[in-house]
Amino acid sequence: MSSLLVDGIGELVTNEPGGESGPLGIRRDVALLVEDGRVAWVGPSRDAPAADRRLDAQGAAVLPGFVDSHAHLVFAGDRAAEFAARMAGQPYTGGGIRTTVGATRAAGDDELRATVRRLRDEALRQGTTTMEIKSGYGLTVTDEARSLRIAAEVSEETTFLGAHVVPAEYADRPDDYVGLVCGPMLAAAAPHARWIDVFCERGAFDVDHARAILACGQAVGLGVRVHANQLGPGPGVQLGVELGAASVDHCTHLTDADVDALASSRYDCMCADSLHTTTVATLLPGAEFSTRSPYPDARRLLDAGVTVALATDCNPGSSYTSSMPFCVALAVREMRMTPAEAVWAATAGGARALRRDDIGRLGVGARADLIVLDAPSHLHLAYRPGVPLIRQVLRNGVLQ
Repeated sequence: MSSLLVDGIGELVTNEPGGESGPLGIRRDVALLVEDGRVAWVGPSRDAPAADRRLDAQGAAVLPGFVDSHAHLVFAGDRAAEFAARMAGQPYTGGGIRTTVGATRAAGDDELRATVRRLRDEALRQGTTTMEIKSGYGLTVTDEARSLRIAAEVSEETTFLGAHVVPAEYADRPDDYVGLVCGPMLAAAAPHARWIDVFCERGAFDVDHARAILACGQAVGLGVRVHANQLGPGPGVQLGVELGAASVDHCTHLTDADVDALASSRYDCMCADSLHTTTVATLLPGAEFSTRSPYPDARRLLDAGVTVALATDCNPGSSYTSSMPFCVALAVREMRMTPAEAVWAATAGGARALRRDDIGRLGVGARADLIVLDAPSHLHLAYRPGVPLIRQVLRNGVLQ
């Protein structure tokens, strides 16, 4: 069994109890031993065991790999013109999704596969070691199933989003489309998915349709995620809490009742405790940046005791970024998060949004997914926005 010792660490962000800086569990003058793709030991540098190989961090900060729990990578085409129009003042309505649907349906498997791998590699270079990938740009039985098959080639976290929008051919028959999603489409998609998601929003799916689709997904063993409250107040957040969703995503427009519902949920699981909520609020600041929409109020959620994650929402229309460091910087500048809160949300928060306890932390038994910054502290992720600070990435203990 090969072993790797990571030493010379200036600051180790563990996301484990017992260190400095609150939730980040920062430790100093420590080393970390990796065996068989897992963290096998963390302790004082002077007590570091022998290993087959050594990685000298040279005084830099070492963090868990970022966990991006919301991304749409299976698509074809380009919507740069739509972005330019929004920057000129045109409001975002979500209607451009159908443009991508047309391009995706027309694309071959190799074209879609190349896009997924390009974006996944792009994210990996920026420190993202786990990335959830949704379908949702096919919206036929065949195209949704192939989207998920392609996504599953690069990620174990795949989400069936056949209920992204009602496609044009069903515009006057939304009930029929819901029947298709709940029937043949779900049957074809479920073998390749871990999760089911619905865009519960005006112009997409109302609460009754969303509930029916999510219940069908639950019945075949899929976990629940919800696109909720992005374009305005709505029932999506409370529906997600009602169904025990792992996360409700966007959360741009929240009522007091929405916040209370999130804060009152509790997750009875080995990977969480009573301090964390069942349904995570996953915030996607790249979408607000790219649509000139109001940013979510992360401070309001955190102060209410809600567990918050950050993710990129990488997609060709409303958030064409794969950079978790960019989202961390936006969260600190625009959403009133501290740097420590934003880094936790981008690592451990994303893990909780995926209901995982093996990622998003650097403690014994965790998967050896870690990043070495070209900086002495996690603070630099927000302090130096736009600067490529990811020096090295290990995934499953392997240097990428």
